[in-house]
Amino acid sequence: MSPEKKRIFTQKITLGLTVHRPEMILLMADQMRRHQAIFLEEPPADGFEQMLAGTLAVDDYLRPLDVEYPAFSRDMCYLLRELRAEGKKIFQVEPFLEILLGIHEFFAEGHRPGELKSNSIQYPVYLAERNATKALLDYYQTAMTGSFDATIAAVQQFARMDAARFRLRDSLRAQEIRLKIGNYSSSYVEAGVIHYPLWQLLRKQMSQPEHVKVLHLADEALKTIGEKGHLYGPGDQLTLLYVFHPNLAQTRREALLAARSIIFSKIVKKEERIDNLNTFPHLRDELACIRVTNQLGEDDCRRLFPLVRRAKRSGALIIVIEYLTEITPQIKEDFHTTKSRSPSENEIAEV
Repeated sequence: MSPEKKRIFTQKITLGLTVHRPEMILLMADQMRRHQAIFLEEPPADGFEQMLAGTLAVDDYLRPLDVEYPAFSRDMCYLLRELRAEGKKIFQVEPFLEILLGIHEFFAEGHRPGELKSNSIQYPVYLAERNATKALLDYYQTAMTGSFDATIAAVQQFARMDAARFRLRDSLRAQEIRLKIGNYSSSYVEAGVIHYPLWQLLRKQMSQPEHVKVLHLADEALKTIGEKGHLYGPGDQLTLLYVFHPNLAQTRREALLAARSIIFSKIVKKEERIDNLNTFPHLRDELACIRVTNQLGEDDCRRLFPLVRRAKRSGALIIVIEYLTEITPQIKEDFHTTKSRSPSENEIAEV
């Protein structure tokens, strides 16, 4: 009798890249339900288990937390309750942010940065956050008072520092997930779209890299409404360029992406929307703004910069659309806008 073949245990991991907007939750729910364990992109928070169990109100759980997208976070909590009731294992795994919160508490107790030990994990996290924050503040200042070229340089410097922060953040998270993944046969790792490099890091950490796949949920969402494309704005593209090529310097591609990101940041809608979620309003807006800025060269951005730098989103959008209608006849034909009204969402999406 031939010896019985030993069964090989397979661990499947899905990295779900998403946009943290309420309209994405149904798609995220569908994917999460297909997995045994779920690893959230957030640090451990007090009251999390009680919230999942229903003994702590969602609003009471979220109140002390500094969440960037309140509506998304609230809806996610209700989804996570359902998933826990269905037997899913749910973990909060974001060591970079967890360490950073500990550093903030350390400073709140009266300690100073010089007291962080250089050989501790806290030290590189502190440096990465400090450098990125400084570069961001420098960009804000330069964008309001500096020249176009100075602003381009400030954008590139921030993107470099942000990329360094993301490299450390994703590396720490991949290592932590490997330690926590245990014997789960299937795991879903939640992450924002900017964390695409986490896919490679997870593959390096796992013993079965061929079973680690990446899923672009935003792309899937766009397909459902007859659209296609990747939701990477020029700023995200520049940051990822530096993540993968940290020593890249002074190429035309960098300057162009930096220039476009300045305009993109002025016209993209940042506020959360909770109406008509089945039409994916945030995704439509971001895709439209990406398509608009993709038509701009560096010289176009140079001309637009002084016109939009102090304008609100609605005003900046009108300025950019009117500029494009002057240089592109087709757009001029599609946009018979008057000074009495702003272009509609549907019109913007047609660009």
